[in-house]
Amino acid sequence: MTIGFLRPTKAVVDCQALYHNIKNEMATIKDGAEIFAVVKANGYGHGALKVAEVAKKAGASGFCVSLLDEALELREAGFHEPILVLGIVEPRHVAILAQERISTTAASLEWLKDASRYWYKFECEDPLLIHVKIDTGMGRLGFVEEVDMRAALEFIQEHPEFNLEGLFTHFAKADSKDNSYFDMQQERFRKALAIFPTTIRYIHTSNSATALWHDHWRSNMIRLGVEMYGLNPSGAELEPPFKLEQAMSLISSLVQVKRLKKGERISYGAEYQAQQDEWIGTLPIGYADGFIRHFKGFNVIVDGHYAEIVGRVCMDQCMIRLPYALSVGTKVTIFGKDGELVNTFQDGAEYVDTINYELPCILSERVPRIYINEELSDEDA
Repeated sequence: MTIGFLRPTKAVVDCQALYHNIKNEMATIKDGAEIFAVVKANGYGHGALKVAEVAKKAGASGFCVSLLDEALELREAGFHEPILVLGIVEPRHVAILAQERISTTAASLEWLKDASRYWYKFECEDPLLIHVKIDTGMGRLGFVEEVDMRAALEFIQEHPEFNLEGLFTHFAKADSKDNSYFDMQQERFRKALAIFPTTIRYIHTSNSATALWHDHWRSNMIRLGVEMYGLNPSGAELEPPFKLEQAMSLISSLVQVKRLKKGERISYGAEYQAQQDEWIGTLPIGYADGFIRHFKGFNVIVDGHYAEIVGRVCMDQCMIRLPYALSVGTKVTIFGKDGELVNTFQDGAEYVDTINYELPCILSERVPRIYINEELSDEDA
């Protein structure tokens, strides 16, 4: 996709904010647990390579991704640290995994058997680094029954092509005031731990929420995801124990300003009608950029005022009602801080009934990512 460098819509990523969030989490670790930075989905929309660079400088010792392609992007960029693919990699790609020393998720005995067959078929020389996934209640990937876990462990131990590097699970409600489901998942994972050897290198249960509110329970490796980007995984339910700094701002500027007379209508469907003579500004951002149509009626920030999006959000543009006449080129902050006013991703998520993670993730590739504060400092971390 073509990136829109020559229009004013930009996603501005503050590298110091990323660094600050990682350092604050590291300061809570008292038992030597490692941090693996989760940079899947292009670093939650922030840019995987730049986030990985900052995370490494902050002390992260490895990375988590979702796709094998994402892991290869890091390898090709010169990152030699451990990388774990959290999703399922098709067994026919085991030669790539072995050659690049990329760890991957083993979630079923069938996968292990297929992976073994392909390993021998391709005459691989290096072992497969695997992390066995236990489904303790997420219902997504992993072993559920203890009999299946034992069968998988027996198969792994009988096949030297496997290096059992990790054992892990994922908590579904670590970000909730109600800990009952979290407690249930803990108990299930305790039972799984009793089945597997105590010599496994990485035991990891801790996503961002578990790190923030449960002292990275039973983890010597923390999968630091949304917290790193300055977003609260609990939304508005739980307050984080320390301040998270939102790393990304989404900005644009006015490309046209006009005065519409009372009664004139705006955008597709002609749903919005001016109730009086109004100053209307047009912004070059729309749903093709990941700024979805449900943001109709949301307030952006311009010249120290909130300004409502009026009419439907179009594919490439949207319109806002201005407080008064403003010049073309005036900056508009969609998400981020401008003076005394702030629009967080949480504000936007609540408006469109989603989670804060989703909004930076769905920003399309044509919105350029611009990086600021790349000279990192520990002073405010």
